[in-house]
Amino acid sequence: MDGRAEGEGRVYQASGDQHISEHHHHGGREPGPGTPDSVRHPAVGRPPVVLRDRLEVLDRLKESAASGRGCDIHVLHGLGGCGKTAVAYDFFRSATTGLGLAGLWVNASDRASLRAGMLAVASDRGAADSELLAVRNGFRPAADLVWEYLDRSAEPWLLVLDNADDPAILRDGSWLRTSPRGTVVVTTRRAAARWWPGAQLQHIGVLPREDAARVLCDLAPRSGTMEQAAEIADRLGRLPLALTLAGGFLSHQVIDPWSMEIYGHRLDEGERVTLIDQGAEALEEEDPRQLVGRTWQLTLDTFEARGLTGAVALLRLLARMAPEPLPLSVLNRSEIEEVLPRTRTETALRALLDHSLAELVDTGVRCVQSHGVLLDSVAAATPGAEVAVLDSTAVELLGAAVPAIPDAGPYEPRLRLLAPHVLTLLRRLADSSATPDALAVATRLAVALHRTGDYLSAWETVRTAVALTEPLLGEEHRLVLAARSREGRALFRLGRYDEAESLLGRVRQAQERLFGPDDPDTLDTCHGLQLVLGNLGRREDALALLRRTVEGRREALGPAHPLTLRSRASLLVILPASDLETEDGGTLLSLPEECLRHLGPDHTVTLSARHNHAWALYVLGRLGAADEEIRSVAEAYDRRFGPDYPIALSARQLLARTRAALGHRDEGTALMSDVVARRERALGADHPFTVASRALLGELRADSEADQT
Repeated sequence: MDGRAEGEGRVYQASGDQHISEHHHHGGREPGPGTPDSVRHPAVGRPPVVLRDRLEVLDRLKESAASGRGCDIHVLHGLGGCGKTAVAYDFFRSATTGLGLAGLWVNASDRASLRAGMLAVASDRGAADSELLAVRNGFRPAADLVWEYLDRSAEPWLLVLDNADDPAILRDGSWLRTSPRGTVVVTTRRAAARWWPGAQLQHIGVLPREDAARVLCDLAPRSGTMEQAAEIADRLGRLPLALTLAGGFLSHQVIDPWSMEIYGHRLDEGERVTLIDQGAEALEEEDPRQLVGRTWQLTLDTFEARGLTGAVALLRLLARMAPEPLPLSVLNRSEIEEVLPRTRTETALRALLDHSLAELVDTGVRCVQSHGVLLDSVAAATPGAEVAVLDSTAVELLGAAVPAIPDAGPYEPRLRLLAPHVLTLLRRLADSSATPDALAVATRLAVALHRTGDYLSAWETVRTAVALTEPLLGEEHRLVLAARSREGRALFRLGRYDEAESLLGRVRQAQERLFGPDDPDTLDTCHGLQLVLGNLGRREDALALLRRTVEGRREALGPAHPLTLRSRASLLVILPASDLETEDGGTLLSLPEECLRHLGPDHTVTLSARHNHAWALYVLGRLGAADEEIRSVAEAYDRRFGPDYPIALSARQLLARTRAALGHRDEGTALMSDVVARRERALGADHPFTVASRALLGELRADSEADQT
């Protein structure tokens, strides 16, 4: 996708893992059009009916937004569970309904979520699908595109960056900026001013005693008096999250309802549960966060007493994963049977929802989510005897949600949603027997992201997975090396050729030494390395390695295996014309028929082979056959991937060549004009891909003018 060529040189590229394309530089699989999330609707589940003791903060925010001056950044900081997101939501609601601002809500808890959400913001503000494709493939800086469209927005806007507990994520991508067209609100646990230069910092603390008592009375109005509610609120440190959990519990007791007085006594009797609030300042001994564990533990005890053990098990299972939206489909699988019967999952989830231990959110995909403070404390208090089964079940559920054999296809938001859960699970595992299986899932997820063109997310996912597991498994573990190989493939797609060559070269050497040169993992790394070598201009080295890969895959996997056919298809664009008809015993030019026979007409490898075959026919001067084949391939690409995909543009570019070579110069020129326009819109006028296409357009126009004279 990042290759270059001059004169008669050719560059071969891959779609997904390997989809060869013709001439100059173009790429493989890109994400499809559309956006991953609904940024117009905050993913906060059920907001509080009444927001207590935040009026001063809200008035300040509303005044800033109503002034119309823009360029303001407000940072709402405080400990986990203090209600920062609730304040941001209330402001978001009033700004969009009362002030007429376009509301935009982005989860900023991790790099993949932040980038996906911000690209959805760009789309909402008018960015074209082709521009989003270019960003996800690493062709354009993501933050620059987003802020370009925010700055030119016809409507004033409010942008909320929620859960930005790692400010380095915002800094690394230069995501946090100001604009005269809007106001930015950030929620975070990190209060240090160095992270938020030029921003207005607002601390969101625990509630005053009276307001905390009113929260309990709002949620459980018939459970006790205001004074009893105030006493319980004091015991819970007046932390909104703890109050919400307590109120949710009290309001759902039916058979034997507890009063606030009884609840208070049980709190006094309860054993303190260690609570970890990651990203916040050091805890004091009596920090109210330490008391959240008592609150949810009372709820779980009641579940068990009433025979709702499934709800306890489900919450502990959720606590193995991230406090981010988890697609509900992940839980609706037979793999959950080891923790609770699948038929009881619905009942268990409903119990968690009713008691405010979880909430439903819609990010364009129906999800369940729990608060990070709650999940951390539940994970810390999970009995050790249950951890192994919970870990293995979480691995199996997430693994079942990732395609077994990822294929090229449009951008898939469900895959991005899985990434934080897979990585959090790896962090939870520590030195567990489930670690290898979890790493395998992370690597397969990275492959799936890669093959939808989300190369940055693929690289970040597999790089983080290796960092978490290599100290436990060792740098020469088979799965660690396989993950490193995928990391190198992602680096190549991001245009970081030197890094990719170095990493893939080291991995190949280790794999050959440990597993042998014909091991499938070794051959997979070889296939990736030859792509890098070709784009670095080392054509002979690349060809030799590719031939070695073809033979190795033929022996290890068989001649009809998709990976064998894929590597053979690569030969069609790297071989000189003199070798095309003799290579592979003279059978290479019949490769499309083999792919059709073994894989079917719509398989990615079949399309790849036909595309590359059309290029080979063009090189051999068989223009009529080349024209017929590339026209059919271009139509298939347009149907499957859309007209702005680089691979579709590559096919159309070859079609322009064949039409012009057959004497239809006006048609060829029109096709190339469209390719250039689309690449200029997606990549900019100065991008090398655009420059190469524009040069070809100039050649076709010159030939057409020469014919006329």
